[in-house]
Amino acid sequence: MSHKVKPFVQSLKSMPADYRFLGSPISDDPVENSSGSTVCVTGLVVPRNGYLRNGVNGTENSVGGMDSGGNEDSPYNVRSVSNGERSSIGDGDPIVPLPLSDDRRWSDTSTYARKKVLQFWVQLPNGDWELGKILSTSGEESVVKLPEGKVLKVISETLVPANPDILDGVDDLMQLSYLNEPAVLYNLEYRYNQDMIYTKAGPVLVAVNPFKEVPLYGDHNIEAYRNRSNESPHVYAITDTAIREMIRDEVNQSIIISGESGAGKTETAKIAMQYLAALGGGSGIEYEILKTNPILEAFGNAKTLRNDNSSRFGKLIEIHFSETGKISGAKIQTLVQCTEGERSYHILYQLCAGASPALKEKLNLTSAKEYKYLRQSNCYSINGVDDAERFHAVKEALDIVHVSKEDQESVFAMLAAVLWLGNVSFTIIDNENHVEPEPDESLSTVAKLIGCNINELKLALSKRNMRVGNDTIVQKLTLSQAIDARDALAKSIYACLFDWLVEQINKSLAVGKRRTGRSISILDIYGFESFNKNSFEQFCINYANERLQQHFNRHLFKLEQEEYIQDGIDWKRVDFEDNQNCLSLFEKKPLGLLSLLDEESTFPNGTDLTLANKLKQHLNDNSCFRGDRGKAFTVSHYAGEVTYETTGFLEKNRDLLHSDSIQLLSSCSCHLPQAFASSMLIHSDKPVVGPLHKAGGADSQRLSVATKFKGQLFQLMQRLGNTTPHFIRCIKPNNVQSPGLYEQGLVLQQLRCCGVLEVVRISRSGFPTRMSHHKFSRRYGFLLLENISAKDPLSVSVAILHQFNILPEMYQVGYTKLFFRTGQIGVLEDTRNRTLHGILRLQSCFRGHRARCHLNEHKRAIAVLQSFIRGDKVRKEYAELLRRHKASAAIQSHVKRRIAKRQYNATVDASVVIQSAIRGELVRRCAGDIGWLKSGGTKINESDQVLVKASYLSELQRRVLKTEAALRVKEEENDILKQRLLQYDNRWSEYETKMKSMEEIWQKQMRSLQSSLSIAKRSLDVEDSARNSDASVNASEATSYSGSGDYRTHGRTRSVGVGLSVISRLAEEFGQRAQVFGDDTKFLMEVKSGQVEANLNPDRELRRLKQMFETWKKDYGGRLKETKLILSKLGNEETSGSVEKVKLKWWGRLKSTRY
Repeated sequence: MSHKVKPFVQSLKSMPADYRFLGSPISDDPVENSSGSTVCVTGLVVPRNGYLRNGVNGTENSVGGMDSGGNEDSPYNVRSVSNGERSSIGDGDPIVPLPLSDDRRWSDTSTYARKKVLQFWVQLPNGDWELGKILSTSGEESVVKLPEGKVLKVISETLVPANPDILDGVDDLMQLSYLNEPAVLYNLEYRYNQDMIYTKAGPVLVAVNPFKEVPLYGDHNIEAYRNRSNESPHVYAITDTAIREMIRDEVNQSIIISGESGAGKTETAKIAMQYLAALGGGSGIEYEILKTNPILEAFGNAKTLRNDNSSRFGKLIEIHFSETGKISGAKIQTLVQCTEGERSYHILYQLCAGASPALKEKLNLTSAKEYKYLRQSNCYSINGVDDAERFHAVKEALDIVHVSKEDQESVFAMLAAVLWLGNVSFTIIDNENHVEPEPDESLSTVAKLIGCNINELKLALSKRNMRVGNDTIVQKLTLSQAIDARDALAKSIYACLFDWLVEQINKSLAVGKRRTGRSISILDIYGFESFNKNSFEQFCINYANERLQQHFNRHLFKLEQEEYIQDGIDWKRVDFEDNQNCLSLFEKKPLGLLSLLDEESTFPNGTDLTLANKLKQHLNDNSCFRGDRGKAFTVSHYAGEVTYETTGFLEKNRDLLHSDSIQLLSSCSCHLPQAFASSMLIHSDKPVVGPLHKAGGADSQRLSVATKFKGQLFQLMQRLGNTTPHFIRCIKPNNVQSPGLYEQGLVLQQLRCCGVLEVVRISRSGFPTRMSHHKFSRRYGFLLLENISAKDPLSVSVAILHQFNILPEMYQVGYTKLFFRTGQIGVLEDTRNRTLHGILRLQSCFRGHRARCHLNEHKRAIAVLQSFIRGDKVRKEYAELLRRHKASAAIQSHVKRRIAKRQYNATVDASVVIQSAIRGELVRRCAGDIGWLKSGGTKINESDQVLVKASYLSELQRRVLKTEAALRVKEEENDILKQRLLQYDNRWSEYETKMKSMEEIWQKQMRSLQSSLSIAKRSLDVEDSARNSDASVNASEATSYSGSGDYRTHGRTRSVGVGLSVISRLAEEFGQRAQVFGDDTKFLMEVKSGQVEANLNPDRELRRLKQMFETWKKDYGGRLKETKLILSKLGNEETSGSVEKVKLKWWGRLKSTRY
């Protein structure tokens, strides 16, 4: 591309309206500079008229407007000084291109400039701008000192004012006090050197490619822009604005990324997609969308002289969102222009480098250097890129977008078939240059990979069937025709494969029923290209960029100013470079470039030279077209002039794929070639009007490549036209892709091409924010202090503006809309947000109060209801309790009555016994007074004594039995205690309470047993005393017995005394042991509960105490049994003795009676 250095400054309109340069006339009339004299200062010769004296045109500049699209005097058409022109100037006589300007508005600062040292921009011979200080002024000339110490004398009006140092590196070009080319260049360079690669230019984001990694991305930065804590210019900020506007306005958005090849468009698109995935993620499909990039880059990008990853196709990714703002799907549209660059498509090299040994053997792959299509450029690798690693990344991405392993193998087979097709060679078989393919490895491998018969492949590459009427003619192909047929087949397979992959990706990302109609489209398309030799590929690419530039102009320039005019606001028109003339040159019918190209492509005898002549013949009158010698012609694009060579135009524009090749693909056994054939048949239905060219026959009546490309481009622009665009202009700072290198000329050329200064100028002087009266009144009407229900929207809008004291110069009222300067709507939005926030706070307080009141009412109602329910429940429980109490009282009364009855009966029985004993004693006492009954009385007393002893013995036996029963009761209680001790570890809390209760019960029982034993002991003592008294009363009777009888009686009495002493000792031991066990148990319980501190284990001591109790119980039981046996024997002896005594008494009585 030829870099045009503009020999004057066109952007002085942004300076103060009353500013004048030093020495300039006060009059507003144009100054005639006819003098050609020069002034020599420090060896530099400056022409007086401001132009180079070697003849470079420097006519007056007119900023292109609506009707100046092809004006050759436009500043975009001025060419730079060539090396040859510079060499014609002597080394000691350099020329500085210091242009004049026709603007004379700066003279009122001359006094200030004389007193102060001002900084100005000076343009050097190489086109760069240098910052200098004015040392002195004399008339129309000024002496300027450059930073290197060099001094120049220049015309004052050629100097461009510089901004103060405080504005160095501002992030928005609208903040510059002086908006001109050198100020913009310096500001971008200042930020670029500090790795701040993003700068705002009004509504456009300017991104300078750093050619290195910069710390501006990642999750932390995404979160900062999501929360708006970082407001610096960034791709994230543009994407965030698109998301918010899509949600707020419910309008589809688009992000259009443009720039030259190598400016970083593809990476910028990736960054925008990463931010969308981060904000709209959650469904999982965002990961699939991001993984489409490696696939599309591998199959659609290639290395060129200017870019290692140049897009050879246009890509529009339409990302759909759900109602909740989450990504619900995506769709990809491509604008394909298949061509080979300096290096072919990445995937071909990646396949050769990264395929596994098994895959290489299956596809018969070899090194990339072995394939003709890959070795034409002699470039097999890219610095810093591992093709094998990228191939594995592509395979992983294919898995993620749900391309099956079988389909992946078929894709790789098609790629290998394309590579081997390039190696197919031909042999001439006759004098007419007819050929046939050589039956070598290449031909057989292609047939195997696509699944066709090798003979059919040979026929498709060497012959062609043509239908003439009802007859079919077989035409043999020449060498050039066969090579074209082979290459056309390879290109068609690759193009169809790319389309098939895009279709599979769209199926994987399909939205389906989740689609809501809201979407954000990201356009990544090839940039403007201009090489030393430009062919059909650059022709199509630059045409697409012209159409995109027109969309940019239409949105930011045309529609903007037309809307101002239609709404009748006070507006000063801003001129801009319109490219409508260039677009008309391409698209006009029937005499446009595309129409003439299609027409010439249909002629059998059409050649590249006849095409060039036809273009020159019909288009020489167009200001954007210039015919050159031979096959060349030049088109004046918006970005500069580009010279094209028509060599190969016709062949590349024709669809050289014959129906025989399509039939060959449809007959293949693999499913992909069959799908390709079906797709080509569907897209080749529309014929082209005109004669048939010699190589194609009837089958060439299909759409040309240029027509297809134009149709795809129009579909793309139609989709973009239905969205709200956001523009990102990517700038390439140098051509060598070196970080830190900033070439002013290259950057300035790109800034001119994309119209950055015009965008900023319109944004500064225009009204970027607009809103209809109805929407404005509906959005901000509630802020008014008065009632607005009866007013129309316009009155409401004006009332709002007056209430908030918005200055009249900050807005314009149109017929249908309100137009605001930058930042004014933000004031209203802040007020609205604060008011809404206050309203919401008030509503929240009121609703909270109402909710609390309702809650209290519900609580009271619930409490009343609960009181009724609980009262009813308690009454029922009380009635049941009362019934149970009555039943318990009745049961207790019966039980107590029976117990009392038993006690009464026992008391009666005891009373009877006592009475009988007393009566017997009384009888015996009375019997002593009766003499004549003395002997008889003695016998009776002896029998009574025997009876008393027998009853005494039976009483002892009864008490022993009672004691054994009590012992068995205690044993049962001890068993219960044992079970409770075993459960003690698991239920200590319950066990403690139960243990206390058991201890009390045990003590009561022990006391009861002790009382029973004491009662038994006292009764025994009473009976013993009674027996002694009886013995004393009956002493006279005892003397009548013989010595042996007295001995037995004494022995029995002694035995009874021994039994009584044994029982007393057992009772005493029982009491002592009970006291000891009770005290030990109580002490251990206090230790375990923590009431008493002791250095012992209470659980272990309880177990030991239990063992001691068991041992004592066994021993005590044994001794009690022994006592029982002894008493039983004594009872038996006494019983037999008493019987003998009765017998003796009976004999005595009988004898006394006899006597």
